[in-house]
Amino acid sequence: MPESSPSLLADHTTLHLGGPAREWVRATTEAELVEAVSTADADGTPVLVLGGGSNLVVADVGFDGRVVEVATSGVTPDTDDREGVCGGVMVRVAAGEGWDDLVATAVERGWVGVEALSGIPGSVGATPIQNVGAYGQDVSQTIASVRVWDRSLRGLRTFAAADCGFGYRHSRFKTDPSRHVVLSVDFQFRTGTMGAPIEYAELARALGVETSQRAPLGEVRDAVLELRASKGMVLDAGDHDTWSAGSFFTNPHLGPDQAAALPADAPKWPQADGTVKSSAAWLIERAGFVKGYGLDLRGGRASLSTKHTLALTNRGEASTEDLLALAREVRDGVEQAFGVRLVNEPVLVGCNL
Repeated sequence: MPESSPSLLADHTTLHLGGPAREWVRATTEAELVEAVSTADADGTPVLVLGGGSNLVVADVGFDGRVVEVATSGVTPDTDDREGVCGGVMVRVAAGEGWDDLVATAVERGWVGVEALSGIPGSVGATPIQNVGAYGQDVSQTIASVRVWDRSLRGLRTFAAADCGFGYRHSRFKTDPSRHVVLSVDFQFRTGTMGAPIEYAELARALGVETSQRAPLGEVRDAVLELRASKGMVLDAGDHDTWSAGSFFTNPHLGPDQAAALPADAPKWPQADGTVKSSAAWLIERAGFVKGYGLDLRGGRASLSTKHTLALTNRGEASTEDLLALAREVRDGVEQAFGVRLVNEPVLVGCNL
């Protein structure tokens, strides 16, 4: 089992936060990944499975256990046919592949359905856990199945998409976060030169089309990357607005009475389950937390992004506790103003809100 010297989690997370790990294992094959996790489980060593580090907030004291870095690779389509020949393709992707690398490959090869998910950091293996989504798409729309190592049963399992419990930023894997280690994801893509119908108004405007219309795959990717960059959501080591975990809070799903109590101009989107989705960004801003909030607090070490109120950022010298203090202030301020308690999207390791 390959191991490296203990390393700071800050060097492996997009927030650039987190203390040292007691042990560090970099797994480049499925066998190494399973061995690293199962041997730690056998001797009672805590395990943190690390993909791209884009959805983690790690305590300043670090992680007193084994970090298993998922560095597996492989993008394997079931056919070499290009667009227009068979109309679809099944692609198995190793958990350690970079997500945006896969999206770029999909656009180049005419695999339709993830082009609006361009620019999202992290690894492929993390995407089904959060049911990653943006600009009207989410990964559950193209996932066919997910292969995992089940740490409870100590064996390999494959879950069809229908058995993954996908919901808004949710899955069965998130419900039981310590049980399943994603090994690979099978995607079922349609093939073509045009992207999926555009369902997000902001993206439709950027492309100059109406919602439900389609645009070329490459144009969709370019437009999404431009929109994300304008919000500080494309990683750039020189831009501290991108030193974040993306959207820190999920959009709340409210009961009808709670939604009715919001101001008349608050965003409200009725859902099939009877709840009403609102906008966390809108609530944050209307509660008085504007872009850049925090730059004049705690030495300005952590703040809301100057480009997007949903992102909490490390301005270069923040501690995890600096970031969490800001998160608590925003969460509590929104609850006081609107009676809505926002829920964090990133996974908290060794720390709490």
